[in-house]
Amino acid sequence: MTAHSALTPPTDVHLLLRTHAQQHWLSREVIPVVLQLEQRALPEEQLGAARAYLEVLWIEASRRAAETDAARAQLDAACTGAEESLPEKVRRYHLAVRNMHESLSRHITQLLAAAGGDFTYRRAGL
Repeated sequence: MTAHSALTPPTDVHLLLRTHAQQHWLSREVIPVVLQLEQRALPEEQLGAARAYLEVLWIEASRRAAETDAARAQLDAACTGAEESLPEKVRRYHLAVRNMHESLSRHITQLLAAAGGDFTYRRAGL
């Protein structure tokens, strides 16, 4: 085993870490801004900046989601034959976070479209 491969986490661990980071990003960065915009908790003069910030956050969230999907593809390629319990649990966690991302995508698109924006950035491959 080479020194590089000893430092590379197994594919299931890599997917688990990526998925957790993506879920954390959505929960800590994106959702609070969405809630502020929905609840109209910001003064009118800050709404434009908040919407622009949400677009930037969403672009980053979508980039992270694409990286997580790539980690999922690596796990699927590495696990041929009999499924192990940990990879299956990791796959379910990934699916739950992916569904969270997709739900937020629809919600954010509607929120920004209602504000008169033309928000069309979508997650690659969907």
